[in-house]
Amino acid sequence: MSSSHLNLLSFSGKTKILHMSWMAFFISFVVWFNHAPLMMVIAKTLGMSSSEIKTILILNVALTIPARIVIGILVDKFGPKRTYSALLAVGSIPCFMFAFATSFEQLALARFLLGFIGAGFVIGIRMVGEWFPAKQVGIAEGIYGGWGNFGSAAAAMALPTLALIYGGPEGWRYAIASTGVIALIYSVIYFFSVSDTPKGSTYFKPKKAGAMEVTSIWDLFFYIVMNIPLYATLTLLTWKLSPEGVSLLSNFTAICFYIGIWILFFYNVYKIVHVNEEHLQHPIDKIHQYKFKQVAILDLAYLITFGSELAVVSMLPMFFFETFHESKGISMVEAGLLASGFAFMNLVARPGGGWISDKFGRKLSLTIFILGLSSGYFLMAQINAEWSVTLAVILTMCCSFFVQAGEGAVFAMVPLIKRRMTGQIAGMVGAYGNVGGVLFLTVLSFVSPSFFFMVIAGAALFALIAVQFIDEPKGHMAEVQEDGTVEMIELN
Repeated sequence: MSSSHLNLLSFSGKTKILHMSWMAFFISFVVWFNHAPLMMVIAKTLGMSSSEIKTILILNVALTIPARIVIGILVDKFGPKRTYSALLAVGSIPCFMFAFATSFEQLALARFLLGFIGAGFVIGIRMVGEWFPAKQVGIAEGIYGGWGNFGSAAAAMALPTLALIYGGPEGWRYAIASTGVIALIYSVIYFFSVSDTPKGSTYFKPKKAGAMEVTSIWDLFFYIVMNIPLYATLTLLTWKLSPEGVSLLSNFTAICFYIGIWILFFYNVYKIVHVNEEHLQHPIDKIHQYKFKQVAILDLAYLITFGSELAVVSMLPMFFFETFHESKGISMVEAGLLASGFAFMNLVARPGGGWISDKFGRKLSLTIFILGLSSGYFLMAQINAEWSVTLAVILTMCCSFFVQAGEGAVFAMVPLIKRRMTGQIAGMVGAYGNVGGVLFLTVLSFVSPSFFFMVIAGAALFALIAVQFIDEPKGHMAEVQEDGTVEMIELN
């Protein structure tokens, strides 16, 4: 565990766990995004309208926000091995439902349920954090996140070809069903190939399930406030599905959803208070305290980094096409290929961000990456038809490097806050990434692409200020074993 050497060619010990976990994440993202490259042929088969296509795209992310919170709670309680295996197995069911849907309503329900598999990312954060020491956790989490996240790009490249191999007008069904079969098989492989911790290590669990434990009354209020944007975003998604948006929901149904979302919020507040009220009535030893502001700042940083990536990856092909179609003769296919560079950077940028954090400090690295992505988006706002296509692509990939390196830097810090709640912390931070994607795409629906890039650049400056208040992880983190003894976990 203490070795500073990370041999990625090895398939034993902690490196085996890393490879098994990023492959689980990779498969979950293939399943989550298996519809995207086949959407036009799916729409043709079922006679879908453009508004129904947009509805499917919205539904794909709708459930992921609460799912990441729920999965965070489950992984802390039951461990990554059981949780990841169960998620992949259960996630294959709506995948099969989507593959063989015969109506838009069946398709929409399956896509909505498939949003849950997008929460798989959270599980591996806890698993990798258990196996790797502080001086390696950044690059290990970066490899896990970057290589696993590439599953969406792999789906885009492989599934159209697979559909052609199956042949016929409904070859897409068997291509999508194949991803469900892979997830189901890998769920069994993962369960029998990994363990939650290295031999002899303790898997620390929260004392109570249902919400994060905090260590001061002010942090309790802060935690409640930081939950509001999650439910506000679900409200925004409901609005998009209402008659004011794509009209999937009736006014009455939308109102019921609004009421249900905020009833859940107040139930969540009740759980937060219930989990924390007893231990906050007594003084908490300093070695057991942590600052919730660490979580809140990482929430904002991930909103900017992963949130902007989700939004930009969705709009970049059309942006390149509309900008350069007339002046440079770029086709839609070429625009898609040029835009793919943004996602491809995940392979190196996210691990690179984690490695730089390990090497040069978490706070400094995150500061540089957010400053870099803010500058990058500001320059992307200047792109117009007179620009060289090559220069535009190079700028886009440079901006993408800072975006995804920033994601790596965020999760280089997440496992170093409070070990027994790493899943819940990762869940909340991950959910804020989806919040960012929804918010930025909503902004894009009202403004021009150049103004959209400027909004992200400005929001990044706000996050940059917040990052200056984060505390660099150092010293040790204390966790209590089942026999009452205190274990000190090194943070730097």
